[in-house]
Amino acid sequence: MTANTDSNVWAEAWRHDIHSELTNNILAYWMNHTIDLAHGGFVGEIDDNNEIVPNADKSLVLNTRILWTFAAAYRLIKDEAHLRIADRAYDYIVQHFVDQDYGGLYWMVDAQGSPAQAQKIVYGQAFSIYAMTEYYRATGKQDALDLAIGIYDLLETHSCDKANGGYFESHTRDWQPNDISELSSNTLHEKKSMNTHLHVLEAYTNLFRVWPTDRLRQSQSELIAMTLEHIVDRESSHFKLFFDERWNSLSGHISYGHDIEGSWLIAEAAEVLGNPELIASANATAIRMSEAVLLEGIDNDGGILNEADASGIIDSNKDWWPQAEAVVGFYNAYELSGDSRYLDAARASWAFTDRYIIDHQQGEWFWSVTREGIPTTGKGKVNAWKCPYHNSRACFEMLERLERTLAHTASNQ
Repeated sequence: MTANTDSNVWAEAWRHDIHSELTNNILAYWMNHTIDLAHGGFVGEIDDNNEIVPNADKSLVLNTRILWTFAAAYRLIKDEAHLRIADRAYDYIVQHFVDQDYGGLYWMVDAQGSPAQAQKIVYGQAFSIYAMTEYYRATGKQDALDLAIGIYDLLETHSCDKANGGYFESHTRDWQPNDISELSSNTLHEKKSMNTHLHVLEAYTNLFRVWPTDRLRQSQSELIAMTLEHIVDRESSHFKLFFDERWNSLSGHISYGHDIEGSWLIAEAAEVLGNPELIASANATAIRMSEAVLLEGIDNDGGILNEADASGIIDSNKDWWPQAEAVVGFYNAYELSGDSRYLDAARASWAFTDRYIIDHQQGEWFWSVTREGIPTTGKGKVNAWKCPYHNSRACFEMLERLERTLAHTASNQ
């Protein structure tokens, strides 16, 4: 068997498995279990046993991630059923989350759709841009793009730190500075975080695909440079997580899931922007970050561990989303470098996910498993943070990347 034939065999089989997981489990679960027939939109929470939690609030993150997922699904698969879900998500967001008085979107609404937490948290605004631009890519709906551009303008006006670079975390409803952070349980009261900047980066990447203005090019160039200079630790190749406004690091924790996710998002951002120098720097950084996770963050079973610090592993559970990101991140490193160790790691991550993380009985993915592979309980299948975005996006990305691999091997036969 030739090398090209061997590539065709594993890539085609893997593509088939991923397509089946995407369509028959992930997308089907969200279509069949999450529609809120009583109040519109989607339910805010579903527990471990697939029971809807009554009167749960509905988060901006959950709803924009649903919109992104089903817009991307329709764009790539062309199933009208996916478009109907995307339309439902878009309509609900516009009707209930958009602040008609001050602009931007509320962080949380109650079960009936009234504002429950009206502050403007940049993480949520970023996902609004991400979702609206994907919906525009899928449908051509100009109002969605206009909304995304409007949020970009608000972030650049109110959140962008003109003195030190980057973006502040949180604002009041009327866009005044606000120290409240909803993104972690820590008590650092950080001004800036890796997580927010990472998702502003991915949002601006998607916006640039459809709105490649000089102004956005400048914003994104500065954000990529800021990420490479301040957020990626040059010595360890891990992300630093929290900062004061002058970029002094406030935490020594390592999040392996964010590292491997960020590795491919940085590379993607530079590629879409098209600056050769940034592309070279971003790709080199992506490989270094992937190598650090490969050496430090992967367990013997192929799963990626949650967190560490200078003392070693401090959270040995394996949450669902780092497993999804590891598949894409390691495969991206393989594509960039040709190093088969990254291919092996990506395939091992998927095998671990299929064995331990995917709930083959009740659908969707478990929130987490212990180091022994036992599902944890209490976090549920759907909530403000348990959304279809990480796992569906891993599938979308891998379907496109495996298609490239198959096309490449076919051309070399």
